[in-house]
Amino acid sequence: AELGSSEAHYHLGIVYYCGLDDVKEDKARGIHHFQKAAMKGDAESRHWLGFIEFEEGGYDLAVQHYMISAKMGHEESLTAIRDMFMEGCATKAQYAESSLGYRDAVKETKS
Repeated sequence: AELGSSEAHYHLGIVYYCGLDDVKEDKARGIHHFQKAAMKGDAESRHWLGFIEFEEGGYDLAVQHYMISAKMGHEESLTAIRDMFMEGCATKAQYAESSLGYRDAVKETKS
């Protein structure tokens, strides 16, 4: 990935995880690239990691990933936590903390 660019890692994550652009699907490699991008602060990659964990039944880890990306201003992650809270897979405190973090991130972006 382009000098460790989080955007490049994110795009490689999508390509490998989904098997796009004539690239053979390789979920482990896709996850690796999402992790690299997430560690560099990419909210969309962090959201994908939450989605993958959720799909595999790793609700605690999914909530953690979603909380981090929600606090970065990622609206889909906040919605995911809300849905998990409604289904009993996340706590009210986790949803509230994510909600406040999301609000602060959005406020920060606008100022």
